[in-house]
Amino acid sequence: MTMIKDRIYKIVNYIPLGNITTGLVLLIKNYLIKEGWIASVIKRIPIDNQGKEIPWFTYSSIDFISTRLNDNHVVFEYGSGNSTIWFSRKVHKITSIEHNKKWYLKIKEKILTQPNITYLMKEIETGEYQNEILNYNKEFDIIVIDGEQRNECIINSLQALKDDGIIIWDNSDRLDYIEGYNFLFSNGFKKIDFWGLVPINPAKVCTSIFYRVNNCFKI
Repeated sequence: MTMIKDRIYKIVNYIPLGNITTGLVLLIKNYLIKEGWIASVIKRIPIDNQGKEIPWFTYSSIDFISTRLNDNHVVFEYGSGNSTIWFSRKVHKITSIEHNKKWYLKIKEKILTQPNITYLMKEIETGEYQNEILNYNKEFDIIVIDGEQRNECIINSLQALKDDGIIIWDNSDRLDYIEGYNFLFSNGFKKIDFWGLVPINPAKVCTSIFYRVNNCFKI
């Protein structure tokens, strides 16, 4: 990772400076490199500038969530990946569920050494994936919605969320999930949107936090 960073800096420093170019160089140096965005583009995985795993959330939401997590939190995550490893370093334990067997096996290799991760493979077609969270009652401080069948998953999730629990919903700019957003609003949740870049991609997208008045993030 150090070699990649050194190579990027060397390229940037060769760019001639002008009004527009100077701004671009400063953007690259002060944000894209610092946040790890360029490293993530090169490696094609969500990582920070040290090569450590991060969620495929907007950088603004990662910054916010990082300051609120603690080692007592218990997390349930729909959709696994580098986020699973990232959360496991910051919370008491995390249960992550995946439907894609190929991806499940790939990620499983990376998390075998993480004792606080429970990693589940469940089929969507049978309903096991969507319904797994019905097996829990007020157990989770945080539920992450970042997988398949999101509207159905969130409707199933509320009984598993603690009274002060919060929902992290990635890709919340998508209109496909309006049913899920409205379900949460109808159950007393408010919403904070975090727009911006995400690792790898150049597009502006959104990650949102849904919360009630009394919540574990103290919003």
